[in-house]
Amino acid sequence: EDEQIVAEITRRRFFPALITHATWEGFHFAGHEIRITEATDCYGAVVWPSALVLCYFLETNSKKYSLVDKNVIEIGAGTGLVSIVASLLGALVTATDLPELLGNLQHNVLRNTKLKCKHQPRVKELSWGIDLEKNFPRSSCHFDYIMAADVVYHHPFLDELLLTFDHLCKNDTVILWAMQFRLDKENQFVGRFQTLFDIEVAFNFPSLNITLYKAMRKGRMK
Repeated sequence: EDEQIVAEITRRRFFPALITHATWEGFHFAGHEIRITEATDCYGAVVWPSALVLCYFLETNSKKYSLVDKNVIEIGAGTGLVSIVASLLGALVTATDLPELLGNLQHNVLRNTKLKCKHQPRVKELSWGIDLEKNFPRSSCHFDYIMAADVVYHHPFLDELLLTFDHLCKNDTVILWAMQFRLDKENQFVGRFQTLFDIEVAFNFPSLNITLYKAMRKGRMK
């Protein structure tokens, strides 16, 4: 079953039949053809397999996890694929990442959502752990879902990442987080994450070393 679903997810990706001056990759999700521009000189501007897993989950579980009119934030949005799919499924999305990635992120989001979505998504800067209360005040920011794909890898900002999850998450917020397991140091983040949140496995793909978690604040998981 794992290999069958992975093959189905892989089939959602396609490449242009003709080579043009603009390099892009294509994806089929939520009934749309999505064209994504990547940048090979930056980790954050590449579509990683965890993003495809999360997009597939959102599409195939759209009744159980309805995004229509829900307030969604994606952290580490990168190329914007997950945010685009969430928007096409009816969510009011805030796609966030580091300032140097916002130009490409905005380009992809606008290209694939303009006049196609109920709510036009927003693109906003978010450096993990920095100026969280200033840019996302707890009193006025309420997100139904926090989404993240492949935000845990070999980088020195795991403390800041956990702080960001904690700041953005209210008692009724659902976190959907797809993680590819690589190194022990990064893998230990799951244990640290569990000090603040209850988690359950929503999807598991051993062949990809990817697990998709559903999480809520401790004591709030139904």
